[in-house]
Amino acid sequence: MDILFKHRSIRQYKSTPIEEEVLNQIIEAGTRASNTGNMQLYSVVVTKDIKAKEKLAPLHFNQPMVKQAPVLLTVCADINRFNLWCEERNADAGYNNLLWLMNSTIDASLFAQNLCVEAEDHGLGICYLGTALYNAKEFIDVLELPKGVIPITAIVVGYPDHKPELTDRLPLDGLIHSEKYNDYTTERINDLHREKESLPSSKQFVKENEKDNLAQVFTDVRYKKVDSEFFSKKLLATLREQGFNI
Repeated sequence: MDILFKHRSIRQYKSTPIEEEVLNQIIEAGTRASNTGNMQLYSVVVTKDIKAKEKLAPLHFNQPMVKQAPVLLTVCADINRFNLWCEERNADAGYNNLLWLMNSTIDASLFAQNLCVEAEDHGLGICYLGTALYNAKEFIDVLELPKGVIPITAIVVGYPDHKPELTDRLPLDGLIHSEKYNDYTTERINDLHREKESLPSSKQFVKENEKDNLAQVFTDVRYKKVDSEFFSKKLLATLREQGFNI
């Protein structure tokens, strides 16, 4: 599985369409992922029509790849389908709560990652879009998602039109905890992030944004506290509107 070590997020795509047989195989690979009780608590909305993508693009903050890539996949946590099956068979479903929101989110995430690996194995590029959660309410309206269905992530898929460098990752020993969690000292935190902070791209981010360090680029520019609090409240309200008792 050498392909796992070559993953790159692709943000520029050729207009070449994806054959239906290939797309179906990619999605079927997603279904082979592990999931809760083999309930498959997820669904995917496939968007290929340019007019449909134009409606979704503003919700993805108008990132060009949304309209450029031939396929946009919106992966959803979905307890609706299983609930309907239970109702039809006089079974009392109790899945509209926090536990099953988490279970269905995990299912959807595993499904999404499986299909991404399969897509890359076909020579395609992918890029995850976190904006599906930021604007969940609007995606629900545009895609006509019923109660019990929440967009978790969106993925653009297509043939790459560039080949970016591999992105950095933290050292493996910084992620592994033997037998129990060993909390990080200040010295260890500094050691783990030293390479990332020394990269020319990181230094450029700091300079461009007129910040003192890379952490401030994340907290003050990319993922601001005020934005996180705003979208968190918005998402919580949306989850409740979709029937989750949380």
